[in-house]
Order: sequence, then structure tokens, then C-alpha cells
Amino acid sequence: MNHFQVARACVHLREGGVIAYPTEAVWGLGCDPFDQRAVETLLQLKQRPVDKGMILVTGQMDHFSCFIDPLDDRKQAILRKSWPGPVTWLLPDPVGIPCWIKGEHAKVALRVSTHPAIVALTARFGGPIVSTSANPAGKAPALSALRVRQYFGDNIDGILSGPLGQSGKPTPIYDIEDGVALRI
Repeated sequence: MNHFQVARACVHLREGGVIAYPTEAVWGLGCDPFDQRAVETLLQLKQRPVDKGMILVTGQMDHFSCFIDPLDDRKQAILRKSWPGPVTWLLPDPVGIPCWIKGEHAKVALRVSTHPAIVALTARFGGPIVSTSANPAGKAPALSALRVRQYFGDNIDGILSGPLGQSGKPTPIYDIEDGVALRI
């Protein structure tokens, strides 16, 4: 992983920018989840309504300790068994995550990734970032940095280069309360 590119991507994130980065399966768009303007910009780029909600991703499980610690032992064990890995979980929100992240949902979607770009980026950034596929609504997710540029041109602030993971499809999403799959 190119440390200069990671540092530059973090500067963009801290300045309210939107970046593209490789994930387990497709290229993702990300921003600082606590910067409302950045999230609104990302949603406009994707032509995605805010009520759908967004996924938060990190490479460090401790970034999500405020969500994990209140869970009972059984649920914590489920998370520790599947994380880090290409699984997104819906968890209760004990800290009041903003509506521009959760959308119309009471829970927050979280993933702890092993992808080297995500691990390096979120370690340097110091927290989770938004993770959503790099494509406008109705288009196929980008599978290359070139496709990201074709979709978004200069409307994104940076691209963190690197290979995609081997997953081949977007991560499944499960609800921690009942294990029901919302996306497989």
C-alpha cells in the first residue's frame, strides 16, 4: 500500500472530500461519516436518497467498540467470528449516529474489513468511513479506477489505487438481532 496515497486520501477525507477506493468486491466511494456536507455530496454523486442509509467500514474492530460493547456475549461472539471479513451487520445505535448515515433506519450498518486499502486508510484516518459502491443509481458498480473516473470524472477528490479483493459480489448484510439477511 502506497503510504503517500493513503495520507493524501486522508487529507481529502478531513477536508470534506469524497474518495474512491478498492473494497472486497467492487470500487467504493467514501467520506467522513460525521461530515454532513461530505455525505450529502456523496449521495448526490450516486443519485441515492438519504433515507436508504449508508454502511460504515473500518479495518480496526476497536473503532466500533461503542456499538459492540453493549451487546450480549452471544452477539459479540457472532461479530468476532465474522469480523474482520466481508460481512456487514446491522447493529443497534447506542451513540446517536446521524440520520444522514442511518437514513430511515434505527440501526447502523457496520463492516470490519481485511482489505489492505481499507485497513490502511481507516488506521491513518483514525476511524470508520462511509462505504458505498462507486456507481450512480441504476448503473453497475465500478470494477476499475477507470470506470470510477468515467462515472464521476473530477467530481471526486481522489482515488486510492489498489486491487479489488476476491469476493466478487457486494458484502451480505445481516441483522444482529435475528440473523436475517437483508442482502446476500
